[in-house]
Amino acid sequence: MNVTITGASGFLGRKLAHRLLGANALIGSDGTASRVERLTLLDVMDPSAELAEDPRVTVVTGDITDRALLERSIPADTDSVFHLAAVVSAGAEEDFDLGMAVNLDATRAILDICRRHGTKPKLIFASSCAAFGGDMPEVIADMTARTPQTSYGTQKAIGELLVNDFSRRGFVDGRALRFPTVVVRPGKPNKAASTFASSIIREPLQGDRVVCPVSPDSRMFLASPRSIIENVVRAHNLTEAEWGPSREATLPGFCMTIRAMADALEAVAGKAVADRIDWQPDAFIQRIVDGWPPEFDTQKAVALGFVRDSSMEEVIRAFIDDELDGKIVA
Repeated sequence: MNVTITGASGFLGRKLAHRLLGANALIGSDGTASRVERLTLLDVMDPSAELAEDPRVTVVTGDITDRALLERSIPADTDSVFHLAAVVSAGAEEDFDLGMAVNLDATRAILDICRRHGTKPKLIFASSCAAFGGDMPEVIADMTARTPQTSYGTQKAIGELLVNDFSRRGFVDGRALRFPTVVVRPGKPNKAASTFASSIIREPLQGDRVVCPVSPDSRMFLASPRSIIENVVRAHNLTEAEWGPSREATLPGFCMTIRAMADALEAVAGKAVADRIDWQPDAFIQRIVDGWPPEFDTQKAVALGFVRDSSMEEVIRAFIDDELDGKIVA
């Protein structure tokens, strides 16, 4: 199979690339497991040397809003596209034009390139639970009306509708996945409003103090990198008949308060580690987080065989094993 990943140098993109290169993970349109013969990695930054040196990998570096760059990244023999690239929530709120160009215009361009090829490739679109917001029911279902309260959420909601329509027309075999907030992300904080959800776990485990900008009573809908990657691959491998006419689904996650996250950190790593969190409210971040729905009914995803993390403690232990070589600063 010939596959393209956008946002390939992001941490989820890297994990997905390793997963696809490591085994016959993907199932083609004919229902058989296939080896990835060419993996095109597109991002504004080069991927790791380990990925770039794989003979199956083609690296394309540049601005995703460049139509010619997209054309090179998604040639006519592409079987599947994993579209992960995005300007994250706070970044899209601060720079409206950039968010529209990357999150909406580039998504439309990718869909149009796939349509013009006439080959109906599979397309997995990374959406977000930020597609919901405002005056919401206590629990959000897949088909709850999308009323986003941020530009980022609006751009993702429009992307979902486009994926559905291009699939209805037979231009692509699309699947739009609403990601919960992903924790724990490795590396450094980014411009996502939710970046603190990883920072309040990641930094204390490495001996650093960290600021939590929201109230301990704030609630979030969370999922681990492990479950996200497993579910992205699962979403690709399902048939059109299994998806049905509605091509979007909220991935399973778990809901908890920020205080409960800190308590889980203490349970895993000890009080001295958890005490490295400084609670300093930021009205801008709090306002964005308050506009996100905290709890979801993911009945469709569960029925389709998607996985769910068992606990925050499990997520923290997985991060320690996967990213910190099993070592923490107690």
